[in-house]
Amino acid sequence: MTRLDKISFATLCFLLACQLPGVALGQETDDCLACHDDEELTKNRDGRVVSLHIDIDTYEGSIHGENGLECIDCHTDLDGFDDWPHEDDLQPVDCAECHDDIAEIYSHSLHGRAVAEGAQLAPRCWSCHGAHDILSADQPGSQVDRFNIPFMCGRCHKEDTPVSEFYDIPQDSILTHYSLSIHGEGLYQRGLTISAVCIDCHTAHNVRDHTDPASTIHRDNVATTCEQCHGRIEEVHRKVIRGNLWEEEPDKVPVCIECHQPHEVRRVFYAEGMSNQECLACHRERALTAVHDDGERSLFVDAEQLHGSAHQGIAYIQCHTGALPVHDRPCDTVTATVDCSICHAEVVATFETGTHGQLHQRGDPDAPTCQDCHGQHGILRRQDSDSPTSPRNVSTLCGRCHGPDGVADLRHPHTGTNMVENYQLSVHGRALEKGGLVVSATCTDCHTAHHMLPPENLDSSINRTRITETCSHCHVGIAETFAQSIHFTGKPDGDHHLPLCNDCHSSHEIVRTDAAGFIRQIVSSCGGCHEEDTEAYFETYHGKVFTLGAIATANCHDCHGSHEIKPPTDPRSTLSRENVVETCAQCHTGAHRQFAGYLTHATHHDKDKYPFLYWTWLFMTALLVGTFGFFGLHTLLWMPRSFQAMKHG
Repeated sequence: MTRLDKISFATLCFLLACQLPGVALGQETDDCLACHDDEELTKNRDGRVVSLHIDIDTYEGSIHGENGLECIDCHTDLDGFDDWPHEDDLQPVDCAECHDDIAEIYSHSLHGRAVAEGAQLAPRCWSCHGAHDILSADQPGSQVDRFNIPFMCGRCHKEDTPVSEFYDIPQDSILTHYSLSIHGEGLYQRGLTISAVCIDCHTAHNVRDHTDPASTIHRDNVATTCEQCHGRIEEVHRKVIRGNLWEEEPDKVPVCIECHQPHEVRRVFYAEGMSNQECLACHRERALTAVHDDGERSLFVDAEQLHGSAHQGIAYIQCHTGALPVHDRPCDTVTATVDCSICHAEVVATFETGTHGQLHQRGDPDAPTCQDCHGQHGILRRQDSDSPTSPRNVSTLCGRCHGPDGVADLRHPHTGTNMVENYQLSVHGRALEKGGLVVSATCTDCHTAHHMLPPENLDSSINRTRITETCSHCHVGIAETFAQSIHFTGKPDGDHHLPLCNDCHSSHEIVRTDAAGFIRQIVSSCGGCHEEDTEAYFETYHGKVFTLGAIATANCHDCHGSHEIKPPTDPRSTLSRENVVETCAQCHTGAHRQFAGYLTHATHHDKDKYPFLYWTWLFMTALLVGTFGFFGLHTLLWMPRSFQAMKHG
């Protein structure tokens, strides 16, 4: 039996059945299945072969089938006997019969308007929800289940689809990029169903273009859209965006997706009609200049330089705010000075509390600004070796002002004499320049990058109360050891400050601790506080040999230690009874308890502490003076007689 015979036979049976008494004239699902249960039932539609087969099990498992809806409840133009058998082309199902509220919203969307215009590729309700297999959104098999939505939307919104080709829309593989984004990773790799999908940002039925004020992704609405998941956005961004801008000048605040790409790499900019190309229409000309108070200034912008900068992808007017496209020259209304605090609020606030920022606020022409250190259109990240703020270039950058003949050097010549040159010759500078160790300390590691303050300021990173903390950023182990020493407090002890890092190592002239110059200098440094002990040291064998230039001989830190100095009464001290023999044995192999009993700082000048040495020295000195005095006098008295004897001889 052919397909046509099957249909004719089924039609005859149905007509006969309708003539029987008691049979209702309205069609039921079983009546429709008389034809549509045939798996081979098809028709041609717009040059395509479309199956008209209905799987009753699939339909009964759908949300419509579970609620007992018959075919004619949706295909309303088939309601009634006279309409059967129906025409080949039926009216599209009108879902608004039941879902009128959603249909009203959908009619104003991009998709709904395309349907109203008769666009062939415009999505209908069944394009997303299915036809006879519609499931509720919370069922795993549903086309609109959260796990399936990106793929459902991706049927149209990805490269090489009929939609992207017909409308010439640059889809840029949205589906692929979404799957690689933090939202896609959360959904597919971690199974987080709360992770954002297409409908969370674009909505399900009211998808609109980002230029539409009613769109959820319009500039004015993006923050509200993101706040559905990311609450307290304003408070979270206080560190990078100046708070009052949200209320007073919201057009200056970057929209969320200008920093956080919506589809992993695709970025959309809301430039209020001003694109970079419009700015470059004039500013790409090298001869473009303007006259300012300080003379003629070039207005040329190298687009390639900006393309490779840290601000790559940022629209020009996000920095040069205030442009109005309606003007012949939109930049007529641009703010004269770029306000970096629009995006870098916390950094700028910190800068303003430092010496440089305070000078700038007072209008000092020599005060450095953000652009002086970071550059303008070619700003590079600190990690880029070509950046002026790269560790390898920081000393050169600071040396522009603090080096010889720099503005800071000329204004305060007594404070920074050769500091940059001294740094470059120091152990930190040589490690950086010669060894290429970018972890070596630079100016900003000690003075900070944006909060430089003089050492007398208690908030300064180089104030005496904070210098150990500053050095400990790199020298963690030494700082922990030093914290246990007798010197650690850094507070005055009588007329002296207890020593801190820079008291012994200096600041810009730091040298290796095994260098001869440092070893000679460290004894003098100790002598600044321990005058009597140092004088006594130079009276000893060690001190006298050291004075003659033998730096290998024992000096202060060889015996007392360097960062771990403790009083001899402390069992941990290198000079405690438990450790003194081992300390001496570093130089004197075979040292023992009696050897270690040597009085290292014993001096005949201290009668109270060393009376035996004092009286012995006094006796020996008196004996020596008396002996030489007696025989000297004897010689003087004998000399006249000697001369007489010489004459008579």
